[in-house]
Amino acid sequence: MEGILMSETELKCTSCNRKITNISGLARFKCPSCLKYEIVRCRECREKATKYICPNCSFDGPN
Repeated sequence: MEGILMSETELKCTSCNRKITNISGLARFKCPSCLKYEIVRCRECREKATKYICPNCSFDGPN
């Protein structure tokens, strides 16, 4: 499975799969384990510390 590219116009939360393009409070970062997949998190999932799993290496966070 390919990672999310920075240039894609439609973003979805890695945790809840909600469309979050142009929504404030989102976070984007590379997987802390493989550094190949971009994790995208909506504000709600960040605030609730909802688990995410990297589709590339199966790393799960937040720890």
